[in-house]
Amino acid sequence: MAKQIYKQVLSSLIFLSVLLYQSNTVSSFRKSLDLAKPCKRFVFHLHNVAYDGDNTVNATSAAIVNPIGLGDFNFGKFIIMDNPVTMDENYLSKPVARVQGFFFYHGKSKYDTWLSWSVVFNSTEQKGTLNIMGENPFMEPTRDLPVVGGTGDFIMTRGIATFTTDHIDGNKYFRIKMDIKLYECYY
Repeated sequence: MAKQIYKQVLSSLIFLSVLLYQSNTVSSFRKSLDLAKPCKRFVFHLHNVAYDGDNTVNATSAAIVNPIGLGDFNFGKFIIMDNPVTMDENYLSKPVARVQGFFFYHGKSKYDTWLSWSVVFNSTEQKGTLNIMGENPFMEPTRDLPVVGGTGDFIMTRGIATFTTDHIDGNKYFRIKMDIKLYECYY
């Protein structure tokens, strides 16, 4: 009798294992991403106007920690921002989103930042956020940063944001082209 129960339990476990292996939950981990075919793609331009003491009305970012004497690469400087994002390179174009968040300089031997940004959409086309965070070696011509999630139309999305700094005007203004490719889309 015990032998028969053992065989039934064993066959049930084998059946459940095969069923689980074939299910969408487990097989979804086996999916390979086709990096040439994102489910959504956006190309935007972020405009940053740094606060310099005289431009309170136009400033979109400000240093809240500005250490002195820690080398030539702004090590320890911490900036918060609320920057407009446009479809083209023109700062005066209608914003399609805003980038809100912060970045800080953490390289002691080169200009290097780490950032945490939310691209906030509130229009008839898209509502929600895309969250980008990671290492930004901004002296490189292009940088890939992970899209680590989102809300609203971008709930739980994943992808890559390729940054290219396409204009710098001293310490007062810079523009970043953001090529965002999403590979996990639920809407």
